Amino acid sequence: MKQGKPILQAVVLAAGKGTRMKSDLPKVLHRIGGASLLSHVLAAVRGAAVDRIVVVVGHEADLVVERCAADDLAFARQEPQLGTGHAVQVAMPDLEPDGHTVVLAGDVPLLRAETIRRLVDETVAADVSASVLTCVVDDAGAYGRIIRDADGGLARIVEHCDATAEERAVGEYNTGVFCFRTGDMREALARLSTDNDQGEYYLTDTIAHLVDAGKRVQAVAITDPDEVVGINTVAELEAADTLLKGR
Repeated sequence: MKQGKPILQAVVLAAGKGTRMKSDLPKVLHRIGGASLLSHVLAAVRGAAVDRIVVVVGHEADLVVERCAADDLAFARQEPQLGTGHAVQVAMPDLEPDGHTVVLAGDVPLLRAETIRRLVDETVAADVSASVLTCVVDDAGAYGRIIRDADGGLARIVEHCDATAEERAVGEYNTGVFCFRTGDMREALARLSTDNDQGEYYLTDTIAHLVDAGKRVQAVAITDPDEVVGINTVAELEAADTLLKGR
């Protein structure tokens, strides 16, 4: 572990089954460009000069660990799977208490190391408790929407299934990539509840909790939605493979 500078850690969420992939194989082990989705994500995280990586596994956990085990990885098991916030709670015992932590999904294979690094650098430079990587499109589909306050600042993230018609009309969405001050993340995770449509602990709710606690948060925008596309279906897998080849 590197000394003399604040530690940077990452939590990669890789516990999901991926029901819409129509396969018994865990979603993150499906492949594009000769490597699994999770392998692409881990390569980007490593390229961002992260000191410690914790991978949260659940569905077919042993298989995911077997395929992706490496000396620089720790694995945390999420059983049962109670949402993204719960997944990060499960990873907390494997994290150092200080510095910053990037949280992202294991199914965003086109995300670049430079983008992760920019998110971290802007979080540190702005001295905020959390930054959310966002993108603006005409129709954000099923993604969580970025809700801003009267001054234009980030106020909260509302999941699509919990959003009103007005909120669903917002084009700025949460890409699922975050950078937190680790201590503030721990405090916000402790305040999560399951009072939502899915009955789960949403990681996205940490933003509103931080704001309510008087902490500063921000959105960091990315202009290329292709880079942050998540893979949920076979069609999306094939489209991502085509985009990767195009690089």
